[in-house]
Amino acid sequence: MMQSGENKKLKYSNITCKMPQPDSCVDDQIPFSVEKIVQFPLPGCGSPASVNFSPDDNLVSYLFSPDQTLNRKVFIFDLTTCKQEVFFSPPDGGLDEDNLSEEEKLRRERSRERGLGVTRYEWVKTSPKKTTIMVPLPAGIYFMDRSLQPQLKLPCDSSPIIDPHLSPDGTMLAYVRNHELHALDLLYNRSKRLTSGANGTTKTHAVAEYIAQEEMDRRNGYWWSPDSKCIAFTEVDSSEIPLYRIMHQGKNTVGSDAQEEHAYPFAGATNVKVRLGVVPVIGGPVTWMDLCCGGTNNTDDEYLARVNWMHGNVLVAQVLNRSHSKLKLLKFDMKTGQGKCIFVEEEEQDKWINLHDCFTPLDKGGGFLWASEKTGFRHVYVHDEKGVCVGPITQGEWMVEQIVGVNEASGFIYFTATLDGPLECHLYRANLSPNNGLLETPVKLTSGKGKHVVVLDHQMQKFVDIHESLDLPPRVSLYSLHDGALIMSLYEQQASTIPRVKKLQLNPPKIFQIQIQGKDNTVLYGALYKPDESKFGPPPYKTMISVYGGPGVQLVSDSWGNTVDMRAQFLASKGILVWKMDNRGSSRRGLAFEAAVKYNFGRFDVEDQVAGAEWLIKQGLAKAEHIGLYGWSYGGYLSAIALSRFPQVFRCGIAGAPVTSWDGYDSFYTEKYMGMPDHNKPGYGFGSVMNHVDNMKGKLLVVHGLIDENVHFRHTARLLNALVGAHKPYQLLLFPDARHMPRPLHDRLYMEQRIWDFIQTTL
Repeated sequence: MMQSGENKKLKYSNITCKMPQPDSCVDDQIPFSVEKIVQFPLPGCGSPASVNFSPDDNLVSYLFSPDQTLNRKVFIFDLTTCKQEVFFSPPDGGLDEDNLSEEEKLRRERSRERGLGVTRYEWVKTSPKKTTIMVPLPAGIYFMDRSLQPQLKLPCDSSPIIDPHLSPDGTMLAYVRNHELHALDLLYNRSKRLTSGANGTTKTHAVAEYIAQEEMDRRNGYWWSPDSKCIAFTEVDSSEIPLYRIMHQGKNTVGSDAQEEHAYPFAGATNVKVRLGVVPVIGGPVTWMDLCCGGTNNTDDEYLARVNWMHGNVLVAQVLNRSHSKLKLLKFDMKTGQGKCIFVEEEEQDKWINLHDCFTPLDKGGGFLWASEKTGFRHVYVHDEKGVCVGPITQGEWMVEQIVGVNEASGFIYFTATLDGPLECHLYRANLSPNNGLLETPVKLTSGKGKHVVVLDHQMQKFVDIHESLDLPPRVSLYSLHDGALIMSLYEQQASTIPRVKKLQLNPPKIFQIQIQGKDNTVLYGALYKPDESKFGPPPYKTMISVYGGPGVQLVSDSWGNTVDMRAQFLASKGILVWKMDNRGSSRRGLAFEAAVKYNFGRFDVEDQVAGAEWLIKQGLAKAEHIGLYGWSYGGYLSAIALSRFPQVFRCGIAGAPVTSWDGYDSFYTEKYMGMPDHNKPGYGFGSVMNHVDNMKGKLLVVHGLIDENVHFRHTARLLNALVGAHKPYQLLLFPDARHMPRPLHDRLYMEQRIWDFIQTTL
């Protein structure tokens, strides 16, 4: 196997052909206007996405827009001929924001998807020439062979097709229509409905519920068996949850067309009931597994977190309890539905269990790989067929992020991790069976500082690396998996050749480490966007702090996304210092760092941001009494509560779609970090923005969409009541047709203009 990889490396060693490249830049600098903030994709971010290898590994496929818009097509790069071509172009232009069903619009909201044209595709593994893809579009499901015209195999007609996926053997296509699971036989072009009984209001089949999509990173509600003969699926029953109604106040009509209802599980209230069943693809009775998650008084088996298939068609479910302290791995008998617990992950009550996708079945012995944070950092462990932990594969004060490949024949595991620091991400290789139980330092296979996203080929010989850093816009290259040697560059760009980067003089922010005194000397990372001294003179400057601060997110990293933070760059171009810092509670620093906010949202996260502001003042960078904050969602919450708690530090705040009281947010997220409302009344009370507004002296701008189904406008309405009661002035910017973030260009442009006006007049 290694010899084969070496031969391929030599074969490609002198190749320089590439994917389509961005146009070079020859224009001079132009003024940085508000309009530049809202242009998508961001400068340099129109690089190939959704990269995959064809089943025979001869082609690299990807989504790409040569004209650098959001409207993408499927391209392929032939590794044999070193030629690239458009593989699939939507006959009708593909997806746009106006031709989607309401269900698909909501799914895009929850996945934060902005792409247009083609947004996903799958390779058909049984294609004779292995060059056929499946492309779901609003008009229906298309199949495209390299040598033929696109075929519309399954038109949408009057009802949309949701979440289509090919069977492992490529002979069937599963999809959801009218809330029921269907399967299409691709050979005979015959479709069969596999489930029944859904009503679309309180009961659905094979679609992930809101909590799964928004909070658990589980997008799917069904899973193909490895032999393609049956499908495991969920039945979601929301009949025990009172519906939350959202009115479309901006519509010209009234009645049912101007309102929508959601089964939204609030903190402390009942969750949906989720059952797991298995149905044959030829049709027949459903076998229900001995498992029912959620519902009333069922706190031990509360959330169906993950569903996996092991070799031999063994069905496995990961089930999380309500307090997020225990995760069970259950194995089911396919004939009887009986379940058996083979593994339990438990965490202390002052922390929580973070879900992941590192569960990996092993061919040999029936065991599996599992990732755990029991040492404080996520590492990989081997478990035998009975679930017993055999031992660790990785260890240290760094975390494994994803298992991207396992080669049992060679005895290697490939994974991405933070071994080189929490601001970076690299691909590493480790031994599946450490010699004499001694763990060696993993071998790094990616080069160049920054972040690497990798895709391995099926034969475990090559990998595609999408690499970016503060100085380097995303580029795509092919490497040997044997030693990390470069085979060829597929897509390369330099910051200096990207028109908007050069025109607007976008310079990377500078990364700083600051130490919080008296708090275990915790080190925090910050990014600084400094105005040009030749234009605005030396510091100190008026300062805006960009915040998020909530668990599961990292703002500051060695990534191109920080360089093209267009609002930060715009403000810096106007003479305003911009600072962003990851407080305790942020991700990729280990469980103890993240769990510092347990039961205490709005306390230590805010105090860390204050420490950052004070550090800026001490360094002579920020002008005291002229510091503001801005953020969205949790960042909007942090802006509002920081402005209220520390009026002597912050002069103004911009709170976008803020959670203002945690009893009004969803069960999974809120209870994971804050516990149940009845069990943590002091924490919920202190964490409510409304309980601090009496102290507020600075100016507040609240931005919210009226049909936000994630953070309801109710949060802002409750805050406004408190502000009125405390006789505090505020400014309000509403978007009647927006959900959690304004999407249309004119909405976003108007928002940025208003935000800039607010900063100018209040900072």
